Amino acid sequence: MSKPAYLVLEDGSTFKGVPFSSVNEAYGEVVFNTSMTGYQEMLTDPSYAGQIVVPTYPMIGNYGINKENNESKEIQVSGFVVRQQCQEPSHRESSSTLTDFLLAHDIPGISEIDTRAVTRRIRTRGVMMGAIAINISPEEALSQLKNIPEYGKVNYVTQVSSIEPYNWTQSIKNIPPKNPDLKILVSDFGLKFNILRILRSNGCAVEVFPSDTTAEELLKQNPDGIMLSPGPGDPELLEYTVETVKGLLGRVPIMGICLGNQVLGQALGGKTYKLKFGHRGSNHPVQDISTGRVYITAQNHGYSIDPDSLPSEVEVSHVSMNDQTVEGIRHRSLPAMSIQYHSEASPGPKDNEYIFNQFLDMVREAKS
Repeated sequence: MSKPAYLVLEDGSTFKGVPFSSVNEAYGEVVFNTSMTGYQEMLTDPSYAGQIVVPTYPMIGNYGINKENNESKEIQVSGFVVRQQCQEPSHRESSSTLTDFLLAHDIPGISEIDTRAVTRRIRTRGVMMGAIAINISPEEALSQLKNIPEYGKVNYVTQVSSIEPYNWTQSIKNIPPKNPDLKILVSDFGLKFNILRILRSNGCAVEVFPSDTTAEELLKQNPDGIMLSPGPGDPELLEYTVETVKGLLGRVPIMGICLGNQVLGQALGGKTYKLKFGHRGSNHPVQDISTGRVYITAQNHGYSIDPDSLPSEVEVSHVSMNDQTVEGIRHRSLPAMSIQYHSEASPGPKDNEYIFNQFLDMVREAKS
């Protein structure tokens, strides 16, 4: 395609590039991700709903798209902005190109963008709304952007959560599932499939429920434990899920991941706030306070728990080594724990799957 395309930020910054998929306009909060691989997982991660994603790695699409690495049923991002997109991928499992993948889901992408300049802009000014303009001028896009709701005012969880409950039977690739000895329910705020794969591989019968399922409805299923999934958007818009978690505390073991961490934090009396530009990538160091060990984690969040707002019965279990923000909490007496980063990281790093073992140990202890 030879027509120009633009990434336009709400502060008026304009970056010229070339479209390589759908020619639709797109609007959303512009964020960057520092991972070197994993673009298929990024695109299909429901936590990116309502956002235009900018990978900082310069070449995207070089190993194509395969049938195994989707983290949801569809592409979730509003748009995709890259420095260079590879038109001839090389990988034995590749079944299509990045361009074809975006086209199949009608998602616009732009290449030949100075993604380093975009990243510096966001780090300096903070995340902001933006637009991908292909068939309209940058000025028109900026004008229309003023009429788009701010990211933090939209409840994206209602858009990405499952509509009906369902059972999950797949395990991690090449790992046969164990016979289930635990029943784990997952509250779907925008989950990644790898959470379900890991639970199933660890001998759990896994059932997924919509985000608006009440505590009473979940407890009727007689679960051994409940997982609060990741998801998009501002946790302060999720009062109904917070009330659900309050009704579960002390009655069943709970673990939260990412947005689930923030929801659990609010249910325990804490407050959340928006980060300047968020944490997104697979190279974030986090310290487990109980052991002092530092792990490299995958992250994707724009909000965090205020540690000063937590009551005394809740301890901070993990902290970011980059900015000392809260990366995990644990109740001192109730079976409830959560982490802000992604222990189910796909494609990686795999360092943090031990958190699932800690959760399942807690579930087995409560069950016995």
